[in-house]
Amino acid sequence: MEAKAVNRFIGSSPRKMRLVIDLIRGHSVDKAIEILHFSPKHASKDAEKTLRSAVSNLMNMDDSTRVEPSEILVKEAFVNAGPTLKRISPAPMGRAYRIRKRSCHLTVVVATKE
Repeated sequence: MEAKAVNRFIGSSPRKMRLVIDLIRGHSVDKAIEILHFSPKHASKDAEKTLRSAVSNLMNMDDSTRVEPSEILVKEAFVNAGPTLKRISPAPMGRAYRIRKRSCHLTVVVATKE
């Protein structure tokens, strides 16, 4: 049994988010939440929120069976690029530099151990 959660339009660049997501891929949910909770990266807060949502989706799928969090593992976790906001910053001699404010979409799939 598996469930997924998607968090879209996160205000962090995909490159920074992938550094955090690579830490939890393949781990059990207990270990993954512990890693994210104590990670100093700003992106870990959004990743933890999405992971908890995926676990909750799995629990709500079938109310008759009770699944322990230690029995659930992070099957897939990936980051896709979202839309980029383009801004302009003044530069010397009348020029302008382009600032790209990147965003990302995070998908986390959790499954029970079998």
